[in-house]
Amino acid sequence: MAHTAHTNTRAARTLVCTAALAVALGGTLAGCKDPTVDAGTGSSSSSGASAPSGHAGKGSALAAVGDLTVKGRAPKTGYSRDRFGPAWADTDHNHCDTRDDILKRDLRQTSFRDGAKKCIVTSGTLADPYTGKKITYTRGASKVDIDHAVALSDAWQKGAAQWKDDKREDFANDPLNLLAVDSSTNRRKSDGDTATWLPPNAAYRCDYVARQVAVKKKYGLWVTSAERDAMRKVLGGCSDEKLPTG
Repeated sequence: MAHTAHTNTRAARTLVCTAALAVALGGTLAGCKDPTVDAGTGSSSSSGASAPSGHAGKGSALAAVGDLTVKGRAPKTGYSRDRFGPAWADTDHNHCDTRDDILKRDLRQTSFRDGAKKCIVTSGTLADPYTGKKITYTRGASKVDIDHAVALSDAWQKGAAQWKDDKREDFANDPLNLLAVDSSTNRRKSDGDTATWLPPNAAYRCDYVARQVAVKKKYGLWVTSAERDAMRKVLGGCSDEKLPTG
C-alpha cells in the first residue's frame, strides 16, 4: 500500500507541475523541471537553434563545440592588425616568415627563390579549399591570400582583447589558424564567423568549421549562441569529423 500511495502521489505531482507550467506559459515552479531546459547543459534551448543531425562521437569536432564558452560579442573598440604583432613574423624560428611557411605547406609544384633552402615561394598551384578551383600562384602577381580561419577581428571581440601581446602574435601566426585561399573569396569573408560566412565550396565546410572549433578551443576564445548553433548545424552532417591539429 505504501508503494502504491507513493506512486499515486508522484503521478499527481507530475500532473500538477505540467498544468502549472502550461498556465505559466513556460515558467518553472519549484520542484518542477522546465522541459525547455537542455538536460546536458542546463541552459534554455533557443527556438532558432538547430540540433545536430548526427551523433557527436568522442573526440569529434561536433563534441568539442560543447566545450566552447558562449557569450555575446564584445565591442571592436581598440582593434587593429598591429595588436597581433608584425605581419607574418617568424614565430617558429625557422628563418622563413609565416606566409611562406603556409604557401610551402598548401601549394603544390612549388618553386623557390632561394633554391635548396626552400623558403621564399615564387610559384606553385593551389587547390583552393574555399572555391574548389585550382589557382596558379605567382609571387608579385598573386591571387592567393593567407587567411586566418578565425579572423583576427573576430578573435579580438571574443577574448583576444584581454591577451598579452605575445599570445596575440602566436595566434596570428599559428598554422592551425592559417589557410592559403583564393584572395577575392577571402576578402568577401572579411571577419565573418560560422554564423555569418561559410566557404562557397560546400564540400569543405566540415573541415573549415572543425578548424574554427579547434582554434577557439585551443586559445579559449568564446562563441556567440548563433555561432555555436551554426557550428552544430554544419558538423551535425559530418559528426565524425575530427579536430585538425595543424
